[in-house]
Amino acid sequence: MADSAHDGLEGTAPLHGRTVPAPGPRARRHARHDGHAALPRAEAVRRDRPARLPGGPRTWTHLSGLAELTCAAAIALPTTRKAGALAAAGLFVAVFPANVKMARDWRRRPLPLRAAVYARLPLQAPLIAWALSVARSADR
Repeated sequence: MADSAHDGLEGTAPLHGRTVPAPGPRARRHARHDGHAALPRAEAVRRDRPARLPGGPRTWTHLSGLAELTCAAAIALPTTRKAGALAAAGLFVAVFPANVKMARDWRRRPLPLRAAVYARLPLQAPLIAWALSVARSADR
């Protein structure tokens, strides 16, 4: 059993020439369920995926997370910043219908949850504007 100082860790593993505690089964189990980059739980992405989309919900969860990470990495690099920002703007536009669906589906949830979901909707516009601004400034 892991002690409280290394909760979920057991054994050792090499890291940059040093030996550090290695993740145990509990830590690996939590890492498998960490989910989506934008949401605290990947399950929310799976449930709120429009049914018309082909493929399974897990596939869309992974693809959307990969798209977010790819856009972030592209924006971070000066040589790909414009393309990454334009892709991020497109991604923000593309996920808006799913955010609207989620808001409709959650209209009977407790008020704090509804408030968080409804608050996301108007935040899409500034995110799109920010991404387009980054793309324009990358031209300079």
